[in-house]
Amino acid sequence: MRFRTSFLALAMAGTGIAAGTSPAAAPREPAVVRVRFVTAAGPIVVALDARHAPGTVANFLAYVDDGRFEGTSFYRATRRKTAPNTGFVQGGIGTDSHRMLGVVPLEPTNKTGIKHLDGTLSMARYERSDSGSGNFSIMVGANPSLDARPGFIGYAAFGRVIVGMDVVKRMLARPTLPGGDGAFKGQMMAKPVTIVRAERLDGVAKPTGGMKVWQMLRGVKR
Repeated sequence: MRFRTSFLALAMAGTGIAAGTSPAAAPREPAVVRVRFVTAAGPIVVALDARHAPGTVANFLAYVDDGRFEGTSFYRATRRKTAPNTGFVQGGIGTDSHRMLGVVPLEPTNKTGIKHLDGTLSMARYERSDSGSGNFSIMVGANPSLDARPGFIGYAAFGRVIVGMDVVKRMLARPTLPGGDGAFKGQMMAKPVTIVRAERLDGVAKPTGGMKVWQMLRGVKR
């Protein structure tokens, strides 16, 4: 952040910093940011494409840096009927509103150039396009039906798995419950896989500073 000369001189008065010295610039986010998920089924490392999907990646990293994914889970296994070893798994905060940050504007694949291929990370959302928040999916096999096309805005792909696809595939194969509403029917894991923590491996953490209400409530329940 740059200050005008008068403000700079005032701010530095009595600090021992020479008036001619420029303040350090805020570190820029790397073009690719790796994040490690430590899960009950094994580790998963993803590479986030901050260059092509900056808004989606910034939102995701806010959840990582705040610890909002800690103690959540992978809870959904969506398998294709014709090829049950392909589909996607979904995880994140679920419906926990205490962990939720604001929604993020959709960055469609026809703008980012990131397609839904094997191992692609994609932002989950509701029917409204700009409703992504703290839930995400990992593709097992290509899912071009989730890409943008005429008449369908699609979903926001923003990274890929670089370590741990074997873990993802095992999660996809987990037993699911027969119940569920709408598109979730028959897709909810009988035993969700806990996300112990998520930690960034590149760049500098930037916590939002927001209240961690879910931690307070957890302490009350103990």
